[in-house]
Amino acid sequence: MTARDLFAKNHKELAKEGERSMKEIATSCTVVGALIITIMFTAAFTVPGGNNGNTGMPLFLDETLFKVFIVSDALSLFSSTTSVMTFLGVLTSRYAEADFLKSLPKKMIIGLFTLFFSIATMMIAFVSTLFIMLGEKSWIVIPIILLSSAPIVSFAWMQFPLLVDIFISTYGAGIFAKKGKPGEVIDLSDL
Repeated sequence: MTARDLFAKNHKELAKEGERSMKEIATSCTVVGALIITIMFTAAFTVPGGNNGNTGMPLFLDETLFKVFIVSDALSLFSSTTSVMTFLGVLTSRYAEADFLKSLPKKMIIGLFTLFFSIATMMIAFVSTLFIMLGEKSWIVIPIILLSSAPIVSFAWMQFPLLVDIFISTYGAGIFAKKGKPGEVIDLSDL
């Protein structure tokens, strides 16, 4: 029995737990991403202020805030779609031992980052719509902007540590990078 075979045999339960954990995270994030896709797709066709009845063009087409709305809506839609497709890749993975080393962590990093980006750009689209619709009543908009940052902050607070842990464990220096002085013997029991 090789060292690799022994490792795989002794860590079967750990692999199953890793698979279960990744599937739960990917499933939850896929649902969130699909909801964002639905919202942003709908928002692209029901633009703030409506359309000109004669030309069909948006009424606020020349407004800077409308351009901010369109760009952030599109970025949110595209990044959320990328997130969902990436998490579907996690869900349909074969979960082989080698996949846990690079493939699955890379997919989780891309999925979490694009989902976070889509939430942030969705909130930018929301805030720009508020400014378009209530521009002269900015005293109403400011508290709403502060409240609209809650989803971004809460998602970052809950998921960002996971993203950092996955990134460090995948691309970090690893356990063998402990630096010592030249010629110094490193006690491996500290690792």
